Amino acid sequence: MTPGGRRAVFLDRDGTIARDVPYCSRPEDFELLPGVPEAIRMLNESGLLVVVVTNQSGIGRGYFTEETLARIHQKMLEELNRCGARVDGIYFCPHHPDDGCDCRKPKTALFRKAARELDIDLARSFVVGDMPLDIDAGRAIGARTVLMTAGPGGAGGRDIKTDYTTDSLTDAAKWILACSYREVNA
Repeated sequence: MTPGGRRAVFLDRDGTIARDVPYCSRPEDFELLPGVPEAIRMLNESGLLVVVVTNQSGIGRGYFTEETLARIHQKMLEELNRCGARVDGIYFCPHHPDDGCDCRKPKTALFRKAARELDIDLARSFVVGDMPLDIDAGRAIGARTVLMTAGPGGAGGRDIKTDYTTDSLTDAAKWILACSYREVNA
């Protein structure tokens, strides 16, 4: 988390990496969005860490267990791996929205935990998501933000201040890489 740490791209899961299935509770319902493996591979090849940060209140609501979530995430990792892409870390909030935890986005505990564990410089990183709470979390940690408009959250009915807006993770990855190139060569 110290300046000079590694740079990362924090990705929301549902609506950003995968089709948004309300309270996805079975591995067979998990489906990567088109172009996602290639976009993540582009980020991997550039040396950026790729970290998933996701709210999974279905656990707190009793819809599925952490073991089921682990199987869903294992499927995600296997599908990405088959395409030459990888995720460097997965962080999830299992709590109900009413629990008042510090890890549920837009709060930042999961981002800060990832930064400590993976030596990430949050101010040199990016947050990509389809909901206002993703963008709010990214702004709170000082990262640049990308709003995915193709997901069900889209702009969430409000004007969101974000660094970039797009409807595909591939386009987001290209923008992130262009920003990274400019920084490195400045």
